[in-house]
Amino acid sequence: MRAVKTFLSTTIAGALLLSGSVLAEATESSQTSVNNNIPEELPFTVTEERVRCASYEPMKQPLFGDLHVHTSYSFDSFVSSQRNTPWDAYRYAKGEAITLPDESGDQKVIAQIQRPLDFTAVTDHAEFLGQINVCTDDPTEPGYWFPYCMMTRSNTFPIQLLAASYWQDLGVSSTRENRDKSFACTLSDCDEGQAKYWSNIQQAAEDHYDRTEACNFTTMVGYEYTDAPQYKNMHRNVIFRNEKVAEKTISTYETGSYNYPELWKELRKECTDKGNGCDVISIPHNPNLSGGLMFRDPLNDEERDNRIYFEPLVELVQHKAASECRYDRLAGRGVQTQDELCDFEQAVADNLSMLGTVYGKVMTETAKPVPVEEYAPRNMVRNALKDGLKLGQETGVNPFKMGFIGSTDTHSATPGGAEEDNYTGHLGKRDAGYRNVQDHFFDNPGGHAVVWAEENSRDSIFNALRNRETYATSGTRPIIRFFAGWDFTPEMCGSFDLVQQGYNRGVPMGSDMKPRPGSEAPTILITALKDPGIYGHPGTDLQRLQVIKGWVDENGKTHEKVIDIAGDPNNGATVNKNTCAPEGQGYTSLCGVWQDPEFDPEQPAFYYARVVENPSCRWSTLQCKSYGVDPFSPQCEAQAAEQTENMDGMGDIFGRCCIDPETEPFYSPTIQERAWTSPVWYTPEGKEPIKTASTER
Repeated sequence: MRAVKTFLSTTIAGALLLSGSVLAEATESSQTSVNNNIPEELPFTVTEERVRCASYEPMKQPLFGDLHVHTSYSFDSFVSSQRNTPWDAYRYAKGEAITLPDESGDQKVIAQIQRPLDFTAVTDHAEFLGQINVCTDDPTEPGYWFPYCMMTRSNTFPIQLLAASYWQDLGVSSTRENRDKSFACTLSDCDEGQAKYWSNIQQAAEDHYDRTEACNFTTMVGYEYTDAPQYKNMHRNVIFRNEKVAEKTISTYETGSYNYPELWKELRKECTDKGNGCDVISIPHNPNLSGGLMFRDPLNDEERDNRIYFEPLVELVQHKAASECRYDRLAGRGVQTQDELCDFEQAVADNLSMLGTVYGKVMTETAKPVPVEEYAPRNMVRNALKDGLKLGQETGVNPFKMGFIGSTDTHSATPGGAEEDNYTGHLGKRDAGYRNVQDHFFDNPGGHAVVWAEENSRDSIFNALRNRETYATSGTRPIIRFFAGWDFTPEMCGSFDLVQQGYNRGVPMGSDMKPRPGSEAPTILITALKDPGIYGHPGTDLQRLQVIKGWVDENGKTHEKVIDIAGDPNNGATVNKNTCAPEGQGYTSLCGVWQDPEFDPEQPAFYYARVVENPSCRWSTLQCKSYGVDPFSPQCEAQAAEQTENMDGMGDIFGRCCIDPETEPFYSPTIQERAWTSPVWYTPEGKEPIKTASTER
């Protein structure tokens, strides 16, 4: 084993990690034109007419975004008193303030992100896009007065819950082959309503896309495909490359339930086979609530190839928990893992009914905890990646080569609202104010999608998404580089041209490794710079860098291993229980080079990085404390009872603030924020990966 732990100053690390402009000045290999190092021939296909970005980085730059955003055009957003449109969501992403409903549904909460995003896609539900238009847009339409439309517009909480249940049962959680589109569509034209809202979504994206050379903000046109039979989540976010998109949103009304492969067929017919420049990917939601259905073995070659082409990424974390891996602290074991850090932000159930908590009580039996032995392994992405290696060994093609992103899944039109200390909820009225800790205590603010792209434009970002040069964060903004090669050395951590060497001598996150040149074992290079935060909201120090390896042996058995390569897991860092301020030191930056000491050239494998921060207070701890209920205090239960009595609400409002983490498998009042890079894959010689998607770099 060869490893090195090099701890760099913030200045030096920043130069290494953000070295596109630095290296461009130091080298003359970029064939620059008159405008800030832009090469005459771009390394990605240009499919749109626009001014080139002034900020062009040959070695790429990290762009932070959110590709999972709902507005009032989504049925479950509107029935929660949320009235912000796609235009408002983009304003929020760019740093402007918007108004949200409070726990009573009154539009009084001012929400504003602390740092703008670089890119965003509004992804309202394809299902009921037209129905919500009919129900909410024009009082002169007969459908507007359909009773369930009137209930949808109600601000009375129990009526809203009944309306939400109506829409869910009608066409989202239903398993009926012939689905009813709602009687409102008999009274008014829902197809016309769908076309209007789909056009509005495109127009909002165009209105907020910065096509000037400043390239301050990029929008992507998209929507959500929402199939959840019996509340088992098989949702996908459909993200288009440019303004050339499908004529209509493809929903489960077109594909039927349990049939997401039909979505890919329709995307070929309505987009990629049109020959008009339309390109698209579909991103599976975090699969932790899919009941094991998100990643089935392909039934045929067409399904396999479509999955590989359309789904290069998976959403690893969002507000309904994380999906890397699962470890139950109480049971002392995990779902095909012994990785104790896999207890991070887990939901106890395995389906969407985990959202069915009202007035502090779980209202459905299907939301009960699922024990380790009954939890479907492929609900967790790491297990799907390992099974992909096994399927590749058996069939010659790995169908589960997925890079990672995070997002929020906000239903409050608040893209990027993933800050623990600035979390207003993601479900409108349903988790506003005290309802957040009462009914959505085990949710979280969500994460970020990060791409390494040459410029902040649709083509460059989409190219990064397609090539999986992406990483996911749990909501903070560390900057991470990950390369795999055959001859990286520890000295590279101090090299001025580290990034250039990474690309020249290896491959970045998301790639297949280059052919093995001799007897060498893979070497992994990781660099990380802590989230600097902003004035008044400093970032948290880094604790450690890890490599996660998965492989399959000659008998077809899958394995995994977690290796610390830099930092110190026993640095003693904690939080001040009175103020939640961090205590103890970590690292402003970390760099490590690691060579696999157990490498077997006959065994397929993948490697990815996990970057872990020092402890910080969870959003729920901060909100409980703001109401005078301290999760760290011996008097917590008395405080919760007193504050509940003082509130004008129903049920036990603050009891969850006092949960003993020793009695819960996944909850803690403190968390360790983290980031995960997309993997790289090693395939044994003679079994080269089959390329079915773009290989632009």
